[in-house]
Amino acid sequence: MSPRMSADERREETVRVAIREFGRSGYEGTSTAAIAKSVGVSQPYLFRLFPSKRALFLAAVERCFDNMEEAMRDAAGGKYGQDAIVAMGTRYREMLDSGVQLKFQLQLYAAALDDEEVRQIGNARWAKLWRTIAELTGESADDIVQFVSRGMLLNILTALDIPYAPGPELGRSLLEWSEKG
Repeated sequence: MSPRMSADERREETVRVAIREFGRSGYEGTSTAAIAKSVGVSQPYLFRLFPSKRALFLAAVERCFDNMEEAMRDAAGGKYGQDAIVAMGTRYREMLDSGVQLKFQLQLYAAALDDEEVRQIGNARWAKLWRTIAELTGESADDIVQFVSRGMLLNILTALDIPYAPGPELGRSLLEWSEKG
C-alpha cells in the first residue's frame, strides 16, 4: 500500500507516473490499470482523480510543458542573453538523459497529428514556452529559433542514440559520426 497522501498529492503523483507510462507505451498502449498499479491506487480511485484516461493524458500534456517551462526558468536563474541560452541548453540535455520527458514529448507529438485537442493544447503551450524563452533571454527571434532547433535535434540524437559533443563542437562531432556510417 502506498503512503497516505491528500487527493491533490495523489493527483500530482498520478500525472508524474502517467508521463512515464504514456511515454513508454503511448496513449493507446497504456492502460489505466498499469498507471493505477504504479501509483499504488485502485483503478476506481484513479477515475475519481481523473474522470477518464483522456483527461489524464491531457493533464500529462500540460504537465510536460509545465516541466519544460520550470526547467528553463530555473536554469536561466537570473542569467540573460547567451548565458541564459547556454544554461537552458545544459538543463535540457540533463532532462533528456533520463528519457522520461523525451519519450513523452515524442508520444505527445505523435498524438497531436490525429488529435485536434492535443494539437491545440500543444500549440498554445509551445507559444507560451517560446515567449518564456524570449523573456528569459532577451534574444532575437532567430536566436530562439536556433535554440529550439538545437533542442529538437538533440531529441533525435538522443532517441537514435547518436553520439555527439554538446556546445560548439556539435556540428563537427556529427560530421565525424556521419562519415563513419
